[in-house]
Amino acid sequence: MRLLLLLSFFLYFGCTQPASEPAPRAAAPPAPTPAAPPGSVRYLALGDSYTIGQSVPEADRWCVQLAQLGRAEVLTTPAVIAQTGWTTADLLRAIRAANPPATYGLVSLLIGVNNQYQGLPLPGYRTEFRELLQTAVRLAGGRAGRVVVLSIPDWGQSPTGRSSNPAQIAREIDQFNGVARDECLRAGIAFVEITDLTRAASGDATQFASDGLHYSGRQMQQWATRTLPVVRQLLAK
Repeated sequence: MRLLLLLSFFLYFGCTQPASEPAPRAAAPPAPTPAAPPGSVRYLALGDSYTIGQSVPEADRWCVQLAQLGRAEVLTTPAVIAQTGWTTADLLRAIRAANPPATYGLVSLLIGVNNQYQGLPLPGYRTEFRELLQTAVRLAGGRAGRVVVLSIPDWGQSPTGRSSNPAQIAREIDQFNGVARDECLRAGIAFVEITDLTRAASGDATQFASDGLHYSGRQMQQWATRTLPVVRQLLAK
C-alpha cells in the first residue's frame, strides 16, 4: 500500500529527484487564444495542476469556470501556462520559453503546492513568487490591479493526502500561503483565499477528482465563484 501511495505522488506531483535538483520539465506554451471581440478582456491563467484541472474535463478547470461566470465582463476563455508538478521555478522557465504578449486584461496565478511537497525552502519560494508577481503584472500591461492570486489548496485533506500527514501538510501550506499573501500585499495585488474551501471538502468524495488527489469541477466552481467578485472589482477600475 505504501508503494502504491508513493507511486501516486510520483504520477501526480511529478517529483522524483531531490529538492536541490528538480526534474526538468518541458515548457508548455499558452493555449492559443482567438482574436478577442471588441470590448472583451483577454485572460491568462498561470499555475500548476490546479490550474489545468488535473483529472477533470477542461470545462471544469476553475479558470474556465471563472471565464464562464464572468460573461458579463466579457472574459475570454483563458490562455493557460500550467502543468502538473510545476514549482515556482518551473513556471518561471515556462513563461520565459512561451514569451506571451504583455496584452492581457486579466492574469491569475495559483502556484506553490509542489514547492511545499518537494520540501523546497520558503525563502526561495518568496524570491521566485515575487518574480512571478512582477511577471504577471508585466503580462497584464503593467497593471498590478489586473492580477489576482489564489491561495494554495490544502491537499492534505484529499483522500490521498489524509493517508499521509495532514496536520504537517496543513502547517506547511499555511506557511507558503503566508508568504504569498505578504508578497501580494506588498505588490498591491488581489489575494483570494480558497484554502478553507479545500479543507471543508474533506470527506466529501464529490469534491475530488477520480485520482483521489486533485479536485472536482464542483470544488473548483467554488474557487471561481469566490474569485468572481474580486475580478469584477479589478475590471471596474
